[in-house]
Amino acid sequence: MNRPYALLLAFALLQGCQSLVPQKAEPPAAEAEAKKPVVYGSFTQDTLYSLLVAELAGQRNRFDIALANYADQAEKTQDPGVSERAYRIAEYLGADEPALDSALIWAKNDPENLDAQRAAAIQLARAGRYDDSMTYMEKVLQGQGDTHFDFLALSAAETDQSTRDGLMQSFDRLLVKYPDNSQLVFGKALLLNQDGKAQEALDLLEAHPTQNGEIAPILLRARLLQSLDRGPEALPLLRGAIRDNPDDKRLRLTYARTLVEQDRMADAKAEFLSLVQQYPDDDESRYSLALVCLEMKDWDEAEVYLRELIERDSNVDAAHLNLGRIAEERHDPAAALREYALVGNGPDYLPAQLRQADILIANGRGAEASRLLAEAREAQPDYAVQLYLIESESYSNNNKDAQADQVLQQALNRYPDDLNLLYTRAMLAEKRDDLPLMEKDLRAIIAREPDNAMALNALGYTLADRTTRYSEAKALIDKAHQLTPDDPAVLDSLGWINYRLGHLDEAETYLRQAFARFPDHEVAAHLGEVLWANGKRREARQVWAKGFEAQADSPILRKTILRLTGSETL
Repeated sequence: MNRPYALLLAFALLQGCQSLVPQKAEPPAAEAEAKKPVVYGSFTQDTLYSLLVAELAGQRNRFDIALANYADQAEKTQDPGVSERAYRIAEYLGADEPALDSALIWAKNDPENLDAQRAAAIQLARAGRYDDSMTYMEKVLQGQGDTHFDFLALSAAETDQSTRDGLMQSFDRLLVKYPDNSQLVFGKALLLNQDGKAQEALDLLEAHPTQNGEIAPILLRARLLQSLDRGPEALPLLRGAIRDNPDDKRLRLTYARTLVEQDRMADAKAEFLSLVQQYPDDDESRYSLALVCLEMKDWDEAEVYLRELIERDSNVDAAHLNLGRIAEERHDPAAALREYALVGNGPDYLPAQLRQADILIANGRGAEASRLLAEAREAQPDYAVQLYLIESESYSNNNKDAQADQVLQQALNRYPDDLNLLYTRAMLAEKRDDLPLMEKDLRAIIAREPDNAMALNALGYTLADRTTRYSEAKALIDKAHQLTPDDPAVLDSLGWINYRLGHLDEAETYLRQAFARFPDHEVAAHLGEVLWANGKRREARQVWAKGFEAQADSPILRKTILRLTGSETL
């Protein structure tokens, strides 16, 4: 919980790009042609005309015509090439029935083509025809050679629950016939993990050790260990795999990122530095190295790598954003503003706008901040609401609530139905003790979105904390809890309303859960107060101390401690 959100997010994004499925480089076109000559069917004039129309339609983005013609000719000609083309177009369009029909034609007429058998198996599984799907799956298993895990990984990925259940049955039946097939084991483990059964997936992989240097199961095991809060166990697993496969880049990247997750920043830095030295064109590793240096507060070294990224025209916006943060750490707001102004459209644009506004307003340049954000709204109308929220938040963060409210009112005049603006105005109203306006805005949100857990929880907590309308508060919080049972904010509210109702044991249970998930200073204040009321005063002080670690100047902690102990200090 101590690491900056930006670092975690960046590594999550990088991790999301890492595939468990080995990616093979495509051979050059001439080489591929030489290995497998293309065989063309002998088509009638009508067929040729229909296919030509389909190609021209595709060039003009009339994919409906292209698909209709190709699907029709696949049925008429039974040609593998035509049916494959029909299948690819149907897959792109998400047209399930034509995709299934053309995949079956392709597989039937090209029985040695494993891609065709894969396509048929996947489409049959999606259609719920699991027994038929298993037939094609078995063909792939018997003939796949060095294709490793790609088919089974594809079969498991991004499917709905009913499809996964059907695939699971098929895998189990195939495992009876092929009990030691590592590809089936891997595919089943993927399905188990997607079903939230990480421990079962891990047990399955550990019961079937990898063979022949297979990397994907090791990567999955490491990910599962992380998800089960057993990250330290992933490190020796990965080190052993690296020892056996010293040149496998995926293993080394996973090892470095696991070190980050375990807060072993110095070791992670050494690993990423080694990767950059070995692969000097790998800018993702260079960016990861810069992030680790930022986390270690090695500002000078981080700046070197970020400047290199800009020179290489890679991760440019992210580099400027982080250079701005370095300038802020060096107390150089002018340099920070220059860097933030260089961030272009993309995921880093809004964070850069927020930091610019905050710096300007904090330095008494609110009019300049408002002007820049107004210009940004004109230039980027799709971001208009977010930019209004940034302006309001910046004023509020700098204790200029009147200006913040004025900005929100201006935004709501333009976008009266935007729920984010309403929610933000409600929170500002609560801050200045305008509970009627807060309740009006939150109830307007709930009227339009009855299952909006955030609005339900915000209103329920405020009623529990600031009024005696406890039955209303509990009903709202209970509904939010049903919608998001693991949300620490909701668990905190549930604990607090139980405390207000005098249910100390229930309050302690929920607040302990909230604090375990999110050791925030406000949760610490609530849990400590309940522990104090339950006679556990030594533990209460320990919890408050942890709260101060999260936010040393927490006003809610100081007020709570003063009210209960007579002193603001522990």
